[in-house]
Amino acid sequence: MASKHDGRTITATEAAEPPPIGALFAFAAMLPIAAGALYLWIGSEAQSFLTVNLTLLWGAAILTFLAGVRRGVSFRQPGGPTLTQLATMLWLFGLGFAAVVETVWAYTLTATALEFVGYVSLAVLDPVAAKNGEAPLFFASLRPIQMAIPIVALPVLGYFVWQSPLFG
Repeated sequence: MASKHDGRTITATEAAEPPPIGALFAFAAMLPIAAGALYLWIGSEAQSFLTVNLTLLWGAAILTFLAGVRRGVSFRQPGGPTLTQLATMLWLFGLGFAAVVETVWAYTLTATALEFVGYVSLAVLDPVAAKNGEAPLFFASLRPIQMAIPIVALPVLGYFVWQSPLFG
């Protein structure tokens, strides 16, 4: 059994750019959102209900996953998690969970708006957190570019939902 005085010292050097596999996964996670929004305009109308719902559920899942990423990073924060880290985690998780509920209840425009706000938040807050040492340094360069994908795709999806008689 370890005593309360046992501990560990960690010395790490952070790169300013994401590791290649990290960047690959970061952008791959955004592709289903873009693909879903694009498919609505070029695909079969018969598939649009399923496409909208799967795209929104994927987007919500990614938001809740990124909330967990923020929480996980906070575990290594010297002195414990900061209030900002915890608030951001709760904010992202709340938006993601609310988007799931709104999608299930067929309030797809509301779900789209919630996810849009979440992804804009990540594009703005993660670079600030990286500069403050509350997130990996490479979040400053990665997140704005990565989040540009859902920030563009979700309004495209939302416009389709808004104008489609299937979602009225």
